[in-house]
Amino acid sequence: MKEISTPLTDDIIKSLKVGETVYLTGSIYTARDAAHKRLCEMLEKGEPMPIQFEGQIVFYAGPSPTPPGAVIGSIGPTTAVRMDKYSPILIEKGLKAMIGKGIRGEEVKKAVIDHTGVYFAQPGGIAALMSKCVTSLEIVAFEDLGTEAIRKLTVEKMPLIVALDCYGGDVYNRQL
Repeated sequence: MKEISTPLTDDIIKSLKVGETVYLTGSIYTARDAAHKRLCEMLEKGEPMPIQFEGQIVFYAGPSPTPPGAVIGSIGPTTAVRMDKYSPILIEKGLKAMIGKGIRGEEVKKAVIDHTGVYFAQPGGIAALMSKCVTSLEIVAFEDLGTEAIRKLTVEKMPLIVALDCYGGDVYNRQL
């Protein structure tokens, strides 16, 4: 299994092929529907972003409550297609990767190819395991959104599957 670290570079992304399993170590950000909507509204207004997207990864997740003594509660991927109307814009602004579950639309696939990006998938039901990969967390934006606030997570050896690669490979339909 390949090990990769953040921030992601074009060279790292170009080395990834659809269907590969990788272990990810480094910093990633959580963001779901409400945060994506707010980010895109801020971009439309020309407002400064609360995070810099260059080389970054967004995990489509919101953690459950943190149990005593733990860093984070269960944290698993949400359905990625719900972010499809926002993702191409963020990819154009430098976002390199997304983590979610399920298929992506054609506009996201095109943006991943055009901007040397990658989409990682995780199967549903993996939330308890993912929480074990998180070594620290910090809320960095939109605290008023509760579980949908943007969090910066530090992860160690988080297992991921390359679902869309920068060459057009799609694990869901294997078109290259």
